[in-house]
Amino acid sequence: MLLASLQALQALAIDIMLPALGAISADFAVSNANDRQLIVGVFLISAGLGSLVPGSLADRFGRKAVIVFALCAYVVFSLVCALVPDFTLLLVARGMMGFFSAALMVLPMTVMRDRFEGDQMARTQSLVAMTFMIVPMIAPMLGQAIQLVAGWRWIFGVMAVLGTAVLIWTLLRLPETLHTDFRQEIRPLVVARNMTSALLLREAVGYIMGAALIQAALFGYINSAQQLVGEHFGAGTMFPAVFGGMALVMASTNFINSRIVERFGARRVSQTALIVYIVVAAIHLGISMEGSETLWVFVPLMTIGMCMMSFIGANFQAISLQPFARTAGAAASVVSFLRLLVGATLGALIGRAYDGTAVPIFAAMTVAGIVALGGVLYSERGRLFRRLNYPAAYYAPGDRPEDAG
Repeated sequence: MLLASLQALQALAIDIMLPALGAISADFAVSNANDRQLIVGVFLISAGLGSLVPGSLADRFGRKAVIVFALCAYVVFSLVCALVPDFTLLLVARGMMGFFSAALMVLPMTVMRDRFEGDQMARTQSLVAMTFMIVPMIAPMLGQAIQLVAGWRWIFGVMAVLGTAVLIWTLLRLPETLHTDFRQEIRPLVVARNMTSALLLREAVGYIMGAALIQAALFGYINSAQQLVGEHFGAGTMFPAVFGGMALVMASTNFINSRIVERFGARRVSQTALIVYIVVAAIHLGISMEGSETLWVFVPLMTIGMCMMSFIGANFQAISLQPFARTAGAAASVVSFLRLLVGATLGALIGRAYDGTAVPIFAAMTVAGIVALGGVLYSERGRLFRRLNYPAAYYAPGDRPEDAG
């Protein structure tokens, strides 16, 4: 629950803003309607850049100290966002908030890798993700309620209060999980070596890039969701409920994954989900191009795609981090950096391509799925649906269990 809450704070900073984007752009007289997406896009890109920093620091100083610092920054910049006088300063504050909040996504992954391996880690990540997914369910409705009662600035005030609560919880309950023998030095060559190893190991890199591309398609949808669902499909004030309902089904998928992954293996489950994801996205693209799509066609098909993302995300993450025990922080930083930076950058471009239809998002989902499948085939040397028992040869140099003493 604590790890899920840490990750949820970053998700909260994204999803709680969605119903208020129109009001913020109106208050600051933003001329281009699509510029409102920058409130989300700048945060995500900054979080991607920030992901490179906390992992190596946590490999040296421990997980807890870095998490506590990130939570303090989260609270401070939430308050700054609540007080800014213009749109440009809001984007700057959102960027700083995103940069420091990266640790809240990176380090829970690292803590899980400290404690679990392989399919067991995938199961644990699914349980964390299931709890974490409560945020997309309630955040838009919470944001809309706050906006209606007190105005959009109080949304950031609520974020600061929630951040403070998780900070206190962390100080009281989070143990230090870094093995004393695994502490790494903060030297440029050591940090670069540890991070580069995640990109050079064939067994990991295809899954890292695949996860980033699938994340990009999801961010593209989130960036344009208010315009697409709320305006184009006419959901209006029902948009938060529609968005939250889809997230509820997505959370249920994470629970299902936690129940089946140890039986069938992370590879089999995620690779099957990726193929289904591609097929559904391609079908949805065809329907969108015909121009006859309605809200009640969009919601079920998009929900299926989001469910497949649940099977893909947790399992791809566990597979990509498996080889890295001694350098889990650095590896998690690289995974989060690529997933967030590539995902946020491409997601922003997908969102900016919004043309009043669902065609751009489903074209992006189809292409992302196909390229991700190519990355998986590269990592698996052309063989799908294998189940590995993680032999010694599978680990990166220095990361075999016996190397830990």
